[in-house]
Amino acid sequence: MGAALARAAQWTAAGSGTGTLEITPLNESLLNQIIKFAEDFSTSHPQEAVFVFREPLEWKTQLGCSAFGEGYEIDGAAVHSEAKDEDGQPLLLLTASNLRVRNFDQLSRLLKIAVEKKLKEAQACLEANRDPIVKILGPEYGTVEGEDKSILHLLERVKKVDDPETEMKMKIFILLHHLDMQLLHSSLKHISQDVRLNPAAVNNEVNLLKSFSGKGEDTVLESLEYTSDYTFSNGCRAPPWRQVHGEICYLIIKPHDTDPLCITCSTAGVFLNGVSNNERYHEETNFFCLTFRSAVLEYTVGNKLLKMCLTGLATTSVPSWFDYHVKLSCLEYVFRMRELTRINLRLDSWVSKLGTADSHQRLIEDRPYCDSLLKTALNHIHKGMSSPIWYKISDKSEEVSESSSETEEDEEQPVRHQEGNTDLPSEYWGIQKLAKYLKGGNPTATVIALCSMRDFNLAQETCQLAIRDIGCLEVLINLLDTEEIKCQIGSLKILKEISQNTLIRHAIADLGGLQIMVKILDSPDKDLKCLAAETIANVARFKRARRTVRHHGGIKRLVGLLDCMSVGSAGLTLYQAKDTEIARCGALALWSCSKSTKNKEAIRKAGGIPLLAEWLKSSHVNILTPVVGTLQECASEPSYRLAIRTEGMIENLVQNLSSEHEELQMHCASAIFKCAEDKETRDLVRQHGGLQPLSVLLGNSENKQLLAAVTGAIWKCAVSGENVSKFREYKVIEALVGLLTDQPEEVLVNIVGALGECCQEPINRTIIRKCGGIPPLVKLLTGTDQALLVMNVSMDGDSAASLGNLLQIIDRLDGVRLLWSLLKNPNPDVQASAAWAICPCIENAK
Repeated sequence: MGAALARAAQWTAAGSGTGTLEITPLNESLLNQIIKFAEDFSTSHPQEAVFVFREPLEWKTQLGCSAFGEGYEIDGAAVHSEAKDEDGQPLLLLTASNLRVRNFDQLSRLLKIAVEKKLKEAQACLEANRDPIVKILGPEYGTVEGEDKSILHLLERVKKVDDPETEMKMKIFILLHHLDMQLLHSSLKHISQDVRLNPAAVNNEVNLLKSFSGKGEDTVLESLEYTSDYTFSNGCRAPPWRQVHGEICYLIIKPHDTDPLCITCSTAGVFLNGVSNNERYHEETNFFCLTFRSAVLEYTVGNKLLKMCLTGLATTSVPSWFDYHVKLSCLEYVFRMRELTRINLRLDSWVSKLGTADSHQRLIEDRPYCDSLLKTALNHIHKGMSSPIWYKISDKSEEVSESSSETEEDEEQPVRHQEGNTDLPSEYWGIQKLAKYLKGGNPTATVIALCSMRDFNLAQETCQLAIRDIGCLEVLINLLDTEEIKCQIGSLKILKEISQNTLIRHAIADLGGLQIMVKILDSPDKDLKCLAAETIANVARFKRARRTVRHHGGIKRLVGLLDCMSVGSAGLTLYQAKDTEIARCGALALWSCSKSTKNKEAIRKAGGIPLLAEWLKSSHVNILTPVVGTLQECASEPSYRLAIRTEGMIENLVQNLSSEHEELQMHCASAIFKCAEDKETRDLVRQHGGLQPLSVLLGNSENKQLLAAVTGAIWKCAVSGENVSKFREYKVIEALVGLLTDQPEEVLVNIVGALGECCQEPINRTIIRKCGGIPPLVKLLTGTDQALLVMNVSMDGDSAASLGNLLQIIDRLDGVRLLWSLLKNPNPDVQASAAWAICPCIENAK
């Protein structure tokens, strides 16, 4: 376990102290495996579980005294276990928030008590005990670098001395060693998924380098071109018979002072064609030649290259001609560092390491062109030194293959505006003046600058883009990663406002803002959590952002915001009102995230359904709207429809159809529309009196979104004959016929579908005829909407099948000819419906 924590786990950089475990998918996977091992230890290895640790594992816990029950004694603010060691000391002791555990049996019990907090407890324990084996067995068993011979020494001791304690330690050490190997193997598999290139990533890197290519003195390349202009549907430019080997495309790179280079980009990396087969040489080529793939690799490789370049070490372990390409990679990194301002180190700390301008001059070699490039790079570094902000690398690595479950969602496309610097309003220059105070580093000045920035009209696009263009957006995101609560709150208030802009949303995601906001959801400060959740709700309106929230554990945290005791309270205390506000913000963020199929599943697994069901009983519209919005998004999944029915949510949805708020009515109707696919749900809607409010809402024909949801709910409910009888009683058929003209196609599809279900009964066909519904239905046959045509053709077929005057009316309106013409429609469903509709016409033709 010590080796895995030291080598595989991802720790934050420790400015002071020991650092903390980052909230990453890899760390979460490792923690879950360690938790499972510890939880099962007492049952799998009962003898080893009672072994008393050399020193107790000690950490700050989030558990209170009330969490402990049988087997523990509570004395005021202290808890101790009834089980004790040979000296009479309790094996578990909690004083204030300080927890001490002395064997695996108590550790296993504790994790079972922690329930939802077990991940946090395991994280806190491992952060406080970086090498837990030392605490468990003693310092002689600690993790060491290089060859570990502790097992051999143990074996020798067991052979020489017949000591039960040593034998027990041997067994425990082997079990922990086995866990260590499992963790390392698991982390290797996890990391290996993130190191493959894909066509989109290659194209982005090529476009980035092209922006620094040209004839100018400060460019890094003369040109960079693909060998083929043709792009296949998968984004690759390599021929299909080479794509099967993982090749993506081929590049010709022309540096300023060497011959052109031929490059192959494949899923395994970027390679220089026509070089030695020497393994070490390939390693150096692949290392220096082109782009950095992941955030970790970019940070590690980039810093190493930069240091090598600026300290004159670039040519020590590679061929001499490779010196230029090392510097080329460095310069690419430097330009990206300056442009994106997301480097995980404090730039001003480089002053002493890089030296003075005189020392820089001594680094410049005999190549004139490289000299100007290095000067440019050093100028960029020195410009960055004036900022005290700690820049963070954003994890921009995308999965090569995201589940197709999200492909049906429309990816939000940022609207590109023509940029220029003429006729800019005064607000633009005002924000520019504030920028220097925002970047100044003084907390008080920063807070004042944030307050002043909020005085501008942040809903205005000019102000939003000014914040982005001047570089304030990066600063605002970096302020979220500080320990100054006021700075964090001020930054989030601004980000919440400007994230209404599509371009800003994408920029926040690119700069790693979502990852930091997800971490803020764990903050004890309630205002901070509210603002973070609301900003996530704004940003997570496109697929990549929603995926980022899920990958960094955001779904579970957002579901956790719904878990409070204020549900159903009519008059709220100040404390309950704050809890309700937190839940509202969490529901807003879940609503945005629930447009992804994978996120819907993640919400369900995190226990979101029962919590949403509880909040659905609330009388407060401000939280009901996002809760119902989330439910209606998730109701497209069968598992959610079942849960909505079994958790008794249909009754609450029906009640809220009578709300005074149209948006809430719309989402309730939409949820019923999706859930009424099941007969049990249709019956529940009728039993709880939901058919009458749906019929009443047909009178609001001005709100087209509400009308679409209501007509959809009526359509699905009309599948049951009992509901059709009720609709006839409430004059719904007449109302639907009256809406057949001047409506959006989405509404018309639902209306025709509902009338089609009602037409199963002859009495309803008569009502449609008497209300004048046949002419507008026949007229709809000239439309182009495929779904509408299928519904309408089926409806006309049912009408024609009833014979009598209906067939004559359809024929008189040229409906039969229109039905024949639809046999040529490219949609097979339309053809099939048209054929069925024509059958009664032929059978009864004169």
